[in-house]
Amino acid sequence: MIELDRNRIPTHIAITMDGNGRWAKAKGLPRLAGHAEGVETVRRITAECVRLGVKYLTLYTFSMENWNRPKEEVAGLMQLILDKVEDEIFMKNDVRFRTIGDINRLPEAARECVLGLSERTRNNKKMTVIVALSYSSRWELTKAMQDIAREGIAPEDITEDVISQHLETNFMPDPDLLIRTGGEFRISNYLLWQVAYSELYFCDTFWPDFNEEELHKAIADFQGRERRYGKTSEQVTAENKE
Repeated sequence: MIELDRNRIPTHIAITMDGNGRWAKAKGLPRLAGHAEGVETVRRITAECVRLGVKYLTLYTFSMENWNRPKEEVAGLMQLILDKVEDEIFMKNDVRFRTIGDINRLPEAARECVLGLSERTRNNKKMTVIVALSYSSRWELTKAMQDIAREGIAPEDITEDVISQHLETNFMPDPDLLIRTGGEFRISNYLLWQVAYSELYFCDTFWPDFNEEELHKAIADFQGRERRYGKTSEQVTAENKE
């Protein structure tokens, strides 16, 4: 097992869980079998993130663009929410559950399922799992601009902080690390504002095969980087010594 610096664990990890369908296809299974197996990966990775001390874990579960997939697959994914989104993993690990995205587009039963879980886990404290559901970053930013306009905020008063406060993610820090599985090298309309200074990590592993060791590899890679935020290495070194 990779040795990690427990003092440098990312506070917030965001993951694009890609490769469920291709994993299933490679095994001669229906795509929904890959999504179901992906839920089991969520269980394992959630528990491991809690153990490591991660405070926020954001999972790109269903994008706004995913509504364009075949109706049968969308219906199956909505049913997975009902069947697999359970209290156990969250209550067992003292994890709070929240969503970001336009959940009003979800079928009523699925919407009530996620809202109920959010309410039941709201006092859990070890970590927050945020499920990006019916989410797209461009939708989020458009909605934020509309809300700012409705509030009548003067153009000169619109700052980065004002925009951040109007985003779906206003209750948590920006991701330190963004992981994408499945071998693709795209952001795919995910947290575009929030990942401005996130470290990006891409791997070929399909999400159903992404395990604790793969997570440790991503975190070890993160820990080996110098985060400068536009400054020089010398400035960062001097600040770290203070």
